Amino acid sequence: MTGNGNLFRRSPYRGTPEREWRRWLSEWQGPELSLAGCTHLVVVAPHPDDEVLGVGALAATAVASGIRVTVLAVTDGEASHPDSPTLTPQALVARRIDESERAAECLGVPVPRRLGFADGGVAGREAELSAYVARIAGESDDAAGSWVLATWRGDGHPDHEAVGRAAAQACAEGGHRLLEYPVWMWHWATPGDAAVPWERAAIATPDREVLRRKEKAVQRFRTQIAPLSDDPRDAAILPPWVLERLTRGTEVVFL
Repeated sequence: MTGNGNLFRRSPYRGTPEREWRRWLSEWQGPELSLAGCTHLVVVAPHPDDEVLGVGALAATAVASGIRVTVLAVTDGEASHPDSPTLTPQALVARRIDESERAAECLGVPVPRRLGFADGGVAGREAELSAYVARIAGESDDAAGSWVLATWRGDGHPDHEAVGRAAAQACAEGGHRLLEYPVWMWHWATPGDAAVPWERAAIATPDREVLRRKEKAVQRFRTQIAPLSDDPRDAAILPPWVLERLTRGTEVVFL
């Protein structure tokens, strides 16, 4: 998460508390997600950490099930601390790439392929991204078995939504299945929110060991979950009350 993630540390509004989400999700009658029929899962992450925070456990479950997994990191997350007196954007990129690779190792998923798009500028390169996603998804002989898992087109972050649109276009042209995962939505939405397509939602409930590995992977993102220094401009992007909503025992996708 990056870019507008600065709002998390600057705004007094903390979003829907995780206890409310947990209560609602425990009563929700949404279907359980099945990976039956998937032979290649292409996970598209706008920033280094989105794939882990949003669907890290699902990706790890897919690998354990014998499904080929490819992770695409669209940007390197250089805009997470734009005013930092401690790290230059270039130094931050190096740290975030290292964190991402360590997190992948924790999950047991392949190291992400890096596209190097500008953080905050994905919308200007949607056609290029769509073509790239289509090419990777098309590496499988079975178009229907190649699923693309991308951030939701209504997530509320410009890079996340641009990734979702590009993935949707690639799937429409290539005959692949599109699944979308929310990240920002858990902050601004409320249980049952009419702006969220709950009718398309499915829930994944990973086993305890996979969840443990996800928690370990999240801890690798020190530049995001801990302050870079005591300077307010270096504050954590993902404070504990945000991480709560992204490390619960289930993950949700929109089909």
